[in-house]
Amino acid sequence: MATRFRFRLEPVRKLREALEREAERGLARALQAEREVRTYLESLAAQRLAIFESRRLASGQILDLELWRAGERFLVVLERRQLEGYERLREAVAKVALAREALALAHRNHLMLVRLKERRALQHEHEQALREALEMDELAVLRHQRQSA
Repeated sequence: MATRFRFRLEPVRKLREALEREAERGLARALQAEREVRTYLESLAAQRLAIFESRRLASGQILDLELWRAGERFLVVLERRQLEGYERLREAVAKVALAREALALAHRNHLMLVRLKERRALQHEHEQALREALEMDELAVLRHQRQSA
């Protein structure tokens, strides 16, 4: 009688599968954080460009020094924010790289158990086929003995 295949490491495989899904979510969070930092830096660059555009004067227009100085102060603030943003971007890129490595490792660990399960299932099927063949041979021998007796 055929026995059902039971993979004894199934709880470990399920755990590794869950760890892989968590690593995927971690990578997604890291990528989202990186996108947010890049968007922030783009908005700073747009603000900087807007200040430069506002400084352009048409010919004959009077220069407002207070507005010019305020623009300079804001440019200094924007430059400081950009430097901080680039540092945050560097950290975000590093986190993405770590999350990718963690996902690759988790995927490899999970895949290893999936393949082991497949090999064990094939081995089990092969052993079952051998057992059935032995049983059929024994039955054939018994029938032959009954018929010749």
